[in-house]
Amino acid sequence: MIKDIEEFIKPIFDSFNYDFYVSESNKKEICDYQINSLFRIAKELKVNLLEIGTTITKKINELKNFDEYFKEVSFLNGFINITISDKFINKWINKSLNNLGVNKVESDELYFLDYGGPNIAKPLHIGHLRPAIIGESLKRIINYKGYKTLSDVHLGDYGLQMGQVIYGIKRDKIKLEDININYLNKCYPEISALCKSYEKVYEECKNIVKELQNGNKEYNELWNKIYEESLKDIKRLYKYLDINFDLWLGESDSKPYISKLIDLLLQKQLLVEDDGAKIVKLQEENDNKEMPPLIVLKSDGSFMYATTDLATIYERIEKYNPKYILYVVDARQSLHFEQVFRTCKKIGWKNNFEHISFGTINGSDGKPFKTRSGETLKLDELIKMTKETFIQKREENADMNKEDLDIIVNAIIKYADLSNNREKNYVFDLSKFSDVNGKTGPYILYSALRIKKILENNTFDGTVSDKIYDDIDRNLRIKLLDFDKYITKSIEERLPSIIAEYVYDIADLTSTFYQKNNISNLQDKTNKNDWLIILNFAYNVMKECLNMLSIKIPSKM
Repeated sequence: MIKDIEEFIKPIFDSFNYDFYVSESNKKEICDYQINSLFRIAKELKVNLLEIGTTITKKINELKNFDEYFKEVSFLNGFINITISDKFINKWINKSLNNLGVNKVESDELYFLDYGGPNIAKPLHIGHLRPAIIGESLKRIINYKGYKTLSDVHLGDYGLQMGQVIYGIKRDKIKLEDININYLNKCYPEISALCKSYEKVYEECKNIVKELQNGNKEYNELWNKIYEESLKDIKRLYKYLDINFDLWLGESDSKPYISKLIDLLLQKQLLVEDDGAKIVKLQEENDNKEMPPLIVLKSDGSFMYATTDLATIYERIEKYNPKYILYVVDARQSLHFEQVFRTCKKIGWKNNFEHISFGTINGSDGKPFKTRSGETLKLDELIKMTKETFIQKREENADMNKEDLDIIVNAIIKYADLSNNREKNYVFDLSKFSDVNGKTGPYILYSALRIKKILENNTFDGTVSDKIYDDIDRNLRIKLLDFDKYITKSIEERLPSIIAEYVYDIADLTSTFYQKNNISNLQDKTNKNDWLIILNFAYNVMKECLNMLSIKIPSKM
């Protein structure tokens, strides 16, 4: 809409040889849009601000088709204030009915998203929630705008936990065919605790990892079985959460690229020996703090997490060459990614590398969420707790079918997370998030179902008339026309919370709209048809927003 306004009034500014732009007003009670360029124009050209402001405003008001665009244009305190006309709003509503006003891009730019990052042999817990939910949502938002995406779960399948579980299997004399998820869930925490208490066990587990990386046949056979059983469970939970990946690769898949990486680092003269280890120095002259070197190979020849990350990047660039590679990973890994990205720059890779960091999910004490016994809450337990909490809210909830209940559980968990700015920590208040009132997933779903019911009980067709009937109606229409703007902003800032906030605003405005107006019983056919079209527009926008947040709409609540 802004471009349309700018093109309409551009000849006036051109006649004075003035450059200008139209922006949204931050004071909606005064006007919809503003021209803020007059201060700069007056200063640069040394002309009187009041004189040019009054002259340009007068000429805009004298334009032949003024009413097609504006209700009022006035000059006040150095700003040209613009209130758009009902005709202009409705012209854009009608233009947007088929595509919801979203201008899809036609681009070959590829976004590669690395998110999820679960560890093989470890149960998924509440800490795995944010990377999966944020990453999936970002991917869907980017996709919806028309960009190409590729996503990879990037499994942690070569770390210390593999050595710990293999140690446990050998200690317990577990047969290959008896290795299952129940044993893995019991074994890992037990051996992990042993490693913290006994240095000898820790060193033995580390040695198992080194031998595994070097191709030990027995360990690789056990690794394959652990991988198979653990991956089945990971996929089960991600399927429940509707988290989908194009690639199910892990650290181990980068192994063929590690030798290529080391050759490249040697060729670029970046690899330096330091106390037996092979490192890349990263300190730069303008650094105001110490930047540790990146360790590629330890003194014993084993490689590090950073090594597999760089080898994985090598593979991704060679196979896909994405313009953007986004890592949705905890903010506490920021130093690691700064080291990796600096190394990529030194190598000469031109891709855009970004760490999409996020804060922690906290309990009421402000610390990372734990169970009452002090353990990290498993995802299975979180899902069960959420379901029980929602059912306790109303007796009727217990009678819901399983599919609808699972959809609502997903909405509770996901909206609670995505409605918060990803960069911040948030307190996980399950009772609050499960409520059908307030800024929650259930509230938005309930609003969507109310709209859907009105639409199913009435008929409508065509386009809206030139009329807008009240302020709530007008506010809703303008907000709906902002859909594309919020998608673009969400992509630019890498913040799904922008879409989460927007869909809540639409749900809230629409709820106020249909509660104030008894649409189904309206006698004025034009008014009724207009409002049903607007409700349908709002429902479709909400549905698309929820899908971008990986939230479905149940059949009933």
